[in-house]
Amino acid sequence: MTARPRAEVWVVDDDRSIRFVLERALVRAGFRVRTFESGDAALAALRSRRPDALFCDVRMPGTGGFAVLAKLAADHPEAPVVMMTAYSDLDSTVSAYREGAFELLAKPLDVDEVVSVAERAAASGARAGGEAGAEEEAAGAAAGAAAPEGGRRAAEIVGSAPTMQEVFRAIGRLSRSTVTVLITGESGTGKELVARALHEHSPCSNGPFIAVNTPAVPPELLESELFGHERGAFTGAHSRRLGRFEQAHGGTLFLDEIGDMPAELQTRLLRVLADQEFYRVGGHAPVRVEVRIIAATHQDLGQRVRDGRFREDLFHRLNVIGVRVPALRERREDVATLARHFLAEAAAELGAERKVLLPEAEEYLVGLPWPGNVRQIENACRWLTVMAAGREVRVGDLPPDLRAPEGGADGSGGGPGEGPPDAGGDWERALARWAAERLRAGDAGLMDDAGPRFERVLIDAALRHCNGMRREAARLLGW
Repeated sequence: MTARPRAEVWVVDDDRSIRFVLERALVRAGFRVRTFESGDAALAALRSRRPDALFCDVRMPGTGGFAVLAKLAADHPEAPVVMMTAYSDLDSTVSAYREGAFELLAKPLDVDEVVSVAERAAASGARAGGEAGAEEEAAGAAAGAAAPEGGRRAAEIVGSAPTMQEVFRAIGRLSRSTVTVLITGESGTGKELVARALHEHSPCSNGPFIAVNTPAVPPELLESELFGHERGAFTGAHSRRLGRFEQAHGGTLFLDEIGDMPAELQTRLLRVLADQEFYRVGGHAPVRVEVRIIAATHQDLGQRVRDGRFREDLFHRLNVIGVRVPALRERREDVATLARHFLAEAAAELGAERKVLLPEAEEYLVGLPWPGNVRQIENACRWLTVMAAGREVRVGDLPPDLRAPEGGADGSGGGPGEGPPDAGGDWERALARWAAERLRAGDAGLMDDAGPRFERVLIDAALRHCNGMRREAARLLGW
């Protein structure tokens, strides 16, 4: 297919304002645009022509977005479809990619991101041919056949923050693949939950998920733990033992905190990743396995490589695809939702009355630093379920470590929403000195100079904090 000078993009959404905004942005970017207020109208137009790319809302009256996606996948597999939704959770995200979506965007939409995705989608559609479309359709059918069984409980990841939507999208994009993945993130962020979700939404989901916490196994036993041993291989080896690699055959082996693996085992692991073959401890016959590897660490493996504490070749073998799980302070809008989720979970598990956070308590929790991340809030909810006197939870009912006089759960000082001690006074005093010096020098128009510079500093700080995600940075700045 030959690319046209101006690609045609269709926008399907029952919200008139969204159609208007996207049409203006896409036309300004050089696209030809057609808009439709319903899935039925878009399907009718597809009988006579097809777009170079199509943006479609998931939930609409009548024919929904997934029906439109299925129609294009069947009739025009080379046409990329970008799904848009305000109700994105892990299951719907994975379903979108599994059904063949080019991308999934969460509302409210970032117009710059929409234009960027449209450019990539149109270029992809221009390159695609009938053979590629057929391969994609076959891959989709194979992935569907390998979906988790209906009775299997999928990993439950709670979150609607933009940083978590990125994680959901990564899981969705990887749902047809068994590629090696390296998950990074601070302790307590839920890396194992992400690993389980990657497994359960993958072609090897019908196989086992075997998790190994690397630092929890003594170094002298870790080799046997991973690769197994033959009878008599060492003192106490009274029978043959299958290691975690063999137990995970046909499924996924999750190596948690891989950065703490001893150097000699890093070499053995590298060979297994390269050959999918190993020897049990004390064994002479090679054992061949088909295992997907997912590793996780809270450490900076790149820095450990530079320090000579982790093999560079193993790092690159593991880091084929990287998924970063955000810290809880990077997804504060999820704090209240997580608290309600864990309170309900704890009540069901402990057979106790479900506690309810009053608005003042929710607001207080949202402002805490949460150095222990999701694990810390889960533990706090268990404490409340057992220890809080009444059904309604006030600030005074919270665990003592969350009500520390210093105001922070980590003892760093400052209450919810406050900065570190003296931070406010430092910058205010510096600003006062700057203003006094400028006025003594006879300068005027200080606000015209200071205002944009002050704004630029805040924007730069917010963008660095959010890893360049403009929509999240704007929210944190209160825009």
